[in-house]
Amino acid sequence: MLPAVSRAAWAQGYPTRPVRWIVPFPPGGGTDIVARLIGQWLSERLGQPFIIENRPGAGTNIGTESVVRAPPDGYTLLLVASVNAINATLYDKLSFNFIRDVAPVASIMRQPLIMLVNPSLAVKTVPEFIAYAKANPGKINMASAGNGTSQHVSGELFKIMAGIDMVHVPYRGTAPALTDLLGGQVQVYFATPGPSIEYVRVDKLRALAVTTAARWETLPELPTVGDFLPGFEASLLYGVGAPKNTPAEIIDKLNKEINAGLAEPKIKAQLADLDGTALIGSPADFAKLIAKETEKWGKVIRAANIKLQ
Repeated sequence: MLPAVSRAAWAQGYPTRPVRWIVPFPPGGGTDIVARLIGQWLSERLGQPFIIENRPGAGTNIGTESVVRAPPDGYTLLLVASVNAINATLYDKLSFNFIRDVAPVASIMRQPLIMLVNPSLAVKTVPEFIAYAKANPGKINMASAGNGTSQHVSGELFKIMAGIDMVHVPYRGTAPALTDLLGGQVQVYFATPGPSIEYVRVDKLRALAVTTAARWETLPELPTVGDFLPGFEASLLYGVGAPKNTPAEIIDKLNKEINAGLAEPKIKAQLADLDGTALIGSPADFAKLIAKETEKWGKVIRAANIKLQ
């Protein structure tokens, strides 16, 4: 009983010093903003600074590995994103196994992608798009923000479920992909809302659907892809992880405080401004979600034979 009591007492006093929160993305992007928003909440609630440390590189694998190798004491955390589930299959020789080596702490939010087309394409609905693609196999260019990105695998999942053939055109990020979509060099792009929504509002791009299972509050009139392809779901997920063997008492404490923040109207509104929906749940809920995402995207990557170039 004594070790259990001492662990509980230790967790009760946690944290007693600053906590490093590794964000495996460059500063200034959506993932960075999410981490800083929740980090500020945790700093205020727990009385110690949660310091955001951006460590991008190798498709998030550098930052993720640094957390995997860190002491499991609750003082090093990871900003978990959908790409972690994708990378588990995309990379052949990772030095870690994400599901085995990272302990889920809490989910934060889910963000949709929008299926966008250039208005010159004579389609206004997902069924019309599928019919056009079947009548013109290999003649539609599908942009992505790069090989193996969420935008890419979401488009590949659409191709598989719709039974159509499109040519994948990878770009180095969203900005050049949107530029060529606006110019008509590519015809469709599964895009993050932030950089693209204004083009939809001024009719420079046409939105056909959102990729989440439920409709998006910002554009409630927009159907989901799943309305036409039952079972289709693709979204960007954000959460918090820690090195495996981090004490359960610490994980539960962090989970409780993060969920409390996600229930706050102000934070919910700030996440909505980032086009996200708060995702409250237990560490076990987050573990199931990560496992489900890893399995789903693994199947897509293998079926589409996606390789890093």
